[in-house]
Amino acid sequence: MPEGLTLGIVITAALIDSINPCVLGVLIFLIAFMIRVFKSGKMMILGGLFYSAVVYGTYLVLGLGILKATLSVGIASTVYWIAAIIAIVAGLIEIKDYFWYGKGFSLQMFPGASQRIKAYTQKIETMEKRNPALLFLMLGVLGIFVVMVELPCTGAPYLVILGLLSKGAFATAVPLLLLYNFIFIIPLLVVIGLSYFGTSSEKLESWRKDNRGLMRLGVGLFLIVLGFYMLYSLNPIF
Repeated sequence: MPEGLTLGIVITAALIDSINPCVLGVLIFLIAFMIRVFKSGKMMILGGLFYSAVVYGTYLVLGLGILKATLSVGIASTVYWIAAIIAIVAGLIEIKDYFWYGKGFSLQMFPGASQRIKAYTQKIETMEKRNPALLFLMLGVLGIFVVMVELPCTGAPYLVILGLLSKGAFATAVPLLLLYNFIFIIPLLVVIGLSYFGTSSEKLESWRKDNRGLMRLGVGLFLIVLGFYMLYSLNPIF
């Protein structure tokens, strides 16, 4: 285990990252879309599981790639400092959204991303009578796209963990990233299960909107604490 990192920090960061309202909002929209396209509960849950697997794989590959590049180039210390500062700044922005949600600068998807996601899903819906394998392929491509455009909204906790992992060996980091990303998709699996057993997308979206401020607050507080913890670990008299 890299110095300054514990299993508890990895698990907590993954849980905090997973309750991001950006992630849940897109998934709830896609669940409603998959219900319309697949027209059966079994196919919807298969589509949801496939989407979650794509999110898991894409996030994992991104993390492994960033970490490998960091260790190969020898900039682990720089990345560690950057991750700590980003954690504190991102945490303050997230806390701001608890009090003034959506006012001023917020951590959100790239501009225009939500409109593109809607446009892509509408395009896929026109293909609903084609081979189901093609629909799953398009859903996979959409999953990769969603992960990329959500990074400004979801990437801070992940970057912090990558910064902490950069202080250790790559081989040690791999199982921790596997665990992190599995925990990250657990809320996705929960939402899929709730939808399968009859909870409407409208009810899920209403719950998300009612609690998104608290989600932001939780993420923000954790990021600030972890950011200062990282700085303190560099210099205990800080």
